[in-house]
Amino acid sequence: MSQEISRIRNIGISAHIDSGKTTLTERILFYTKRIHAIHDVKGKDGVGAKMDSMDLERERGITIQSAATFCEWGNTHINIIDTPGHVDFTIEVERAMRVLDGAILVLCSVAGVQSQSLTVDRQMRRYGVPRIAFVNKCDRAGANPLRVRDQLREKLRVNPVLIQLPIGLEHEFKGVVDLVRMRGLTFSGENGETITDAEIPAEMMDEAKAAREAMLDALSMHSDELTEAMLDEKVTTEIIDKAIREATIGRHIVPVMMGSAYANKAVQPLLDAVERYLPCPTDIVNEAIQVANESERLTLESTAAKPLVLLAFKLEDGRFGQLTYLRVYQGKLSKGDEITNVRTTKRHKVGRLVRMHSDEMEDIQATAAGDIIAIFGVDCNTGDTFTDGELNVTMTSMHVPDPVISLTITPKDNKSQINMGKALRRFTKEDPTFRVNTDEETGEVIVRGMGELHLDVYIERMKREYQAFVDVSPPAVAYRETITNSVEYEYTHKKQTGGSGQYGKVGGTMTPLDPEVPMPEEKGAQRQHRELVAIGYRFLDQIVGGIIPREFVPSVDKGFESMMGKGMLIGAPVRGVQLTLNDGAAHQVDSSDIAFKEAARGAWRATYMKAGPQILEPVMKVAVEGPSEMQGNVVGVLMQRRGMILGTTEGEAFCRIDSEVPLAEMFGFSTVLRSATQGKAEFTMEFCRYSPVPNAISEKLISEYKAELEAGRKK
Repeated sequence: MSQEISRIRNIGISAHIDSGKTTLTERILFYTKRIHAIHDVKGKDGVGAKMDSMDLERERGITIQSAATFCEWGNTHINIIDTPGHVDFTIEVERAMRVLDGAILVLCSVAGVQSQSLTVDRQMRRYGVPRIAFVNKCDRAGANPLRVRDQLREKLRVNPVLIQLPIGLEHEFKGVVDLVRMRGLTFSGENGETITDAEIPAEMMDEAKAAREAMLDALSMHSDELTEAMLDEKVTTEIIDKAIREATIGRHIVPVMMGSAYANKAVQPLLDAVERYLPCPTDIVNEAIQVANESERLTLESTAAKPLVLLAFKLEDGRFGQLTYLRVYQGKLSKGDEITNVRTTKRHKVGRLVRMHSDEMEDIQATAAGDIIAIFGVDCNTGDTFTDGELNVTMTSMHVPDPVISLTITPKDNKSQINMGKALRRFTKEDPTFRVNTDEETGEVIVRGMGELHLDVYIERMKREYQAFVDVSPPAVAYRETITNSVEYEYTHKKQTGGSGQYGKVGGTMTPLDPEVPMPEEKGAQRQHRELVAIGYRFLDQIVGGIIPREFVPSVDKGFESMMGKGMLIGAPVRGVQLTLNDGAAHQVDSSDIAFKEAARGAWRATYMKAGPQILEPVMKVAVEGPSEMQGNVVGVLMQRRGMILGTTEGEAFCRIDSEVPLAEMFGFSTVLRSATQGKAEFTMEFCRYSPVPNAISEKLISEYKAELEAGRKK
């Protein structure tokens, strides 16, 4: 690489939706001369922002996929990843934070710290990413950057340190006061490219001096050198810059800057701060795990002289095959080199090496530690580690949140079915939070994701990119049936059609199955039984004296088991039944395997409704996390959905509510929860157990099932 590693900055731009991330990135690219014209995010001029390369992004005015680019500011090479703000695409932020060294947290000067600001903050903390806070939209009515500073302290519990003050606010916003250099910066020209560096306005001087003192006091807590300089009254710009940089990298403070990206004001000082205060790759400690001994860690060095270690953090289906985004942690990589996938042990040749500029590519011949690049034609998964073969290590994987919402999709025709399969294979490989499975009972294709917008975008992409047209509906709930009473059965199957007929007689008991009760001990070698407690079925053979020939007993078992697949209440699978065979009769000529299977089936049909059948529904364990002040709203939403509160755990600002809620009540829950909590709460859900359905719901399900059967008969 042409630049030194110390001159590299790998940064992400993250925030709540509509805080101005993509607009800010557009200005950064313009001021660093990567683009030559500024375009609006919503694409009013028909072009759209550079980093929103997908048509859907330009139409909706939101970022859906994180996009990578690079630029030069002074002597510094900056790799930038612009991430989505919507919670549905949180995995894009997650994998960006996994590989970045620093970040810019963008906040709206009016709305302040919002729900996704909290999520982004948690992601930055998870990966230890230092950040600068940029309070955007200072030209909007109601702008109050100092209130946002206070919210950073109260809601995010960070240590915000103002290093700028605004010159004017709302429609009078002109620029900023640089508290480090004690200068007033104003911005003019068609695109804010003309910077006027002047004295601080006289009316602001007292406020600026007080803010500078507060800044120095906060920084002196983390810098002995600055403390000594303050005592000797020899504070210099270089000492302050060094103190801010060290405290930022150590995550002791969050420098707070301000401006308006849309109004082209104060973006250039933010670039200066990225260069001065955010870490280079050598400032960050990265560790790999030894494959042979997972408890042993290897500290990686950001140098080209060491063995190569790469991490694949994002995949895309490019025009020339799979495009794999990589972070180089150690060593160097050149076009034509061979690399090894540690997970699969397969070796791959690097055919094409590129740097990404949104959807554009710039071919390069080589790269080295600290860089973010992409390669083509390498089949791998998100999170795979590559080496040059000298090391057998793997990087720690990124956190992948579980999907919380699901939909059933049905292709409209055969062509759509084929194309749907191609689309789903691609999407599941690119996005770890997008899951697909087929329900074994209904045969439905179920897609799961992080929210309704998340799934809506993928369904729209199926239609646009693959011409796969599908019908969408909520998935069917996997109900079960069981019995509650013990009843005796006796049934004789007779059939005479000329020649040998069919005869089989069975008798015994049908009882509810308690899986905790062990099977009785066998009495003699002749006793045979099968136990399928895993699916809630048990068969006991208690025939004595050979009243049913031994060879027909397994047929009775199979006949009963075949009826477990479809109950008589709503046609759901039956679970929790024990069948005991202790009586019966056989005919010397007419008895057969088929006859005894049919006898068992007939006995089931004649007895099942007498055994007190009931419907069971899946109950989910639901954990909701959100701000403590929203606890009442969350409990209310859960109770409305037949939820049972198990307990609550309260922290400093957040609370966790554990509950059990029927799955049938969870459809659309993510949208309702966001509405009830202003988007500040999130939840996880996992299967807990099956539980009886309330009578009113049971009657409704039975009537709907009978109506379906009647409609089927009429057809």
